[in-house]
Amino acid sequence: MHKDDFEQLYEEHAADLFSFLVYRAGNRSLAEEVLADTFEQVIRSRRRFDPRRGSAKSWIYTIALNKLRDQFRRHEVERRALERSAAGMPAAGPGLEPIDDRDEVMRALAALSEEEREAVALRFGGDLTVPELAKVTGQSASTAEGRLYRGLRKMREELG
Repeated sequence: MHKDDFEQLYEEHAADLFSFLVYRAGNRSLAEEVLADTFEQVIRSRRRFDPRRGSAKSWIYTIALNKLRDQFRRHEVERRALERSAAGMPAAGPGLEPIDDRDEVMRALAALSEEEREAVALRFGGDLTVPELAKVTGQSASTAEGRLYRGLRKMREELG
């Protein structure tokens, strides 16, 4: 992958990927951090990318999803450590507060299971197709589609 190829990948995918990350993380600053980490990983691992195994878009979203999961795990560990050090006083999860408290969509997303929330965020925040969603999450297309539609049904119920 040459410099021009990387720039093209960034131009084609960064905006939608950022939308997915904001949608999924509920935090613009965290989304920016994960976006930067993702494209740094793209540069470092560009030689390992094999277009026969999947599209560049799926590859990039897989990297981003793994980076986001790492961030969530790190924040959870930090949160638990803060709780223990504060003698049982609950600590807020750093960087995970919603962008806007009045945003009903975020509340509806919060009512979903982790898998449903991820499917909805990838589909609508990241503008992935169901087959791309399945590839990124490592699921069959029918499983990915089922999670997506269950999540959407629950969101409709939450939103009234």
